[in-house]
Amino acid sequence: MSGVVASTQSGARRLVLLGSTGSIGTQALEVVSRLAQGEEGLAPRVAGLAAGGGHLALLAQQAVAYEVPLLAVASPDPAVAVQLREHLAHAAREAGVADPVREILTGPTAASDLIRAAQLGESDTVLNGVTGSVGLVPTLTALASGATLALANKESLVVGGALVRQAMRRPGQIVPVDSEHSAIAQCLRSGLHGKGLTSPVLTGRSEVRRLVLTASGGPFRGRRRSELTTVTAAQALAHPTWAMGPVVTVNSSTLINKGLELIEAHLLFDVDPADIAVVVHPQSVIHSMVEFIDGATIAQASPPDMRLPIALGLTWPERADLAGLVRPNSWQSLTSWDFEPLDTEAFPAVDLARSAVAASPTHPAVLNAANEQTVAAFLDGRLAWTDIVDIDAQVVQDHQASADQSVDLEAVLEAETWARGRAEELISQRRSA
Repeated sequence: MSGVVASTQSGARRLVLLGSTGSIGTQALEVVSRLAQGEEGLAPRVAGLAAGGGHLALLAQQAVAYEVPLLAVASPDPAVAVQLREHLAHAAREAGVADPVREILTGPTAASDLIRAAQLGESDTVLNGVTGSVGLVPTLTALASGATLALANKESLVVGGALVRQAMRRPGQIVPVDSEHSAIAQCLRSGLHGKGLTSPVLTGRSEVRRLVLTASGGPFRGRRRSELTTVTAAQALAHPTWAMGPVVTVNSSTLINKGLELIEAHLLFDVDPADIAVVVHPQSVIHSMVEFIDGATIAQASPPDMRLPIALGLTWPERADLAGLVRPNSWQSLTSWDFEPLDTEAFPAVDLARSAVAASPTHPAVLNAANEQTVAAFLDGRLAWTDIVDIDAQVVQDHQASADQSVDLEAVLEAETWARGRAEELISQRRSA
């Protein structure tokens, strides 16, 4: 990975990539490399990379390969900057180039500090690919900068939906990167008299009857609730179609990810949760659908490859030639697609999400925070798989929201803190029972 993006692109659109060493981040850089080879002039110049700090050698290699001047590491350990400088020196020697990094930001606010340091404008993009509710503040910072936000961090909307919508400075500033929401944006673009040509979100919906989110069903599709009491972390992490990080993969196994995506779709597209359906589609080729009032349904189909929605997040509303990177569907071979109703008894997470978003502006934040705690406990061996959503539901039920329906960041963070504490109480009770 060297000399991927030439310095002659100094006048190109700039990209700040948050979560660069994770699944979304590494695939995003593959997309940048492919765009740089194309003739469309769509390749951004990578102006900054942010990561958690668990893969410093990879972060250094990325910085050198893409000639990135600004880095951010979320770790509060002051030694991280020194260690990263050592990795950068090594990576530069290996590539036979000079170390391009002029500034390293560290600490819990490093991602937001990076966005501000990059001094972005409307022609630039922030791709938020971090996992968890820690992505909310960087999302708000990105919107405040005026840059386009390519959003792969669904928790930003789930936790702070009202705050995110209020922070938008222009229509179309958010481009969804989750494959389901990217699919819906593409379907809306083709169906609403061209109203969605430039703005993929918060689109008028007079022609829309409902949105249909597809779910792979995860590794436990078809099992009854009674058959899921002894599943292991290894089984939950064995997703049949997608390669993702551990938290997202466990969320896919419980289908809590689909519940969070339902909340995200409600907030992105301004569609009532009652008008958002979930259907199980194990092949993961139809990524989602839009049903219109005349009975027509428009679906977006492509292989289960995140690099396609990532590319759209970076180039919207234009499409780039991804030949050699993303393989299209083959229509010449015998193929069948299955669609199944969701078993809400075995997988109650989607109904839980519906109830949370209907309860109050802070209930979705409580749901997400509780789930982050329960998933961590499951992966640590402290909790059974079936306890994950059960405890999530109890925390949501126990939450007493303020009568004031307007929320600010402080209220959201307070609700999250309470939810994490309550979830840990319930986890401890399950362990001692």
